[in-house]
Amino acid sequence: MREEETMRILLAEDHPELGPELKKGLEQCGYVVELVVHGEDALALGLAGSYDLIILEMLLPGLSGFEICRHLREQKRQTPIVFLSAPSEIEQRVVGLELGAGDALSRPFAFRELEACIRALVRRASAEQTRLLRFLDLTLDTRTHEARRGERQITLSSREYALLEFLMQHPRQILSRTAIAQQVWANDAARLSAVIEVSMRSLRAKLCVQGEPDLIQTVRGLGYQLREPEP
Repeated sequence: MREEETMRILLAEDHPELGPELKKGLEQCGYVVELVVHGEDALALGLAGSYDLIILEMLLPGLSGFEICRHLREQKRQTPIVFLSAPSEIEQRVVGLELGAGDALSRPFAFRELEACIRALVRRASAEQTRLLRFLDLTLDTRTHEARRGERQITLSSREYALLEFLMQHPRQILSRTAIAQQVWANDAARLSAVIEVSMRSLRAKLCVQGEPDLIQTVRGLGYQLREPEP
């Protein structure tokens, strides 16, 4: 997400004064903020909502910030998280960071410190999204060239990697053989039609080793498409 776009923040803070105060300050900065005071509400919204950042009080009623963070990460939600804690909770802040939070601030803190923390985490998340391509349970790290289907790592040849990267850069779009040939082989599609077909078949086989549904669809007469499997 770009910083100039309107950001949606989930704020989970049960302090009767600090919560509304932070909400007001963040909204004055141009953010859209939803404030909750109970841990179970924070988890439900974190799982269902589309937030760019979550701010969690560590000791919320119902579910603690730690439990919320752990559940979100177990469900593969990678929304950046900032923990808020008391000054004496150093060990708890360490635990929060180990659970997957991006940062932890101890009270009292200057509001501009929270602002700077938010900007840094959003920039970091944006850079992460740029290098990590995702489609359903399929991920491709464009920096390390590591491909995964769920937790399973997939070994790809350089040509298979280039094919998968092109498909994941254009999800749900029908990619013609000409476009694939030019992008992956830098050559004419007419002379590479059989090669493209063999390479695509090999890639599909590696993506579906454990019986996973096929995500690469052949569109007769048009090309190939990365899309959700047929029900």
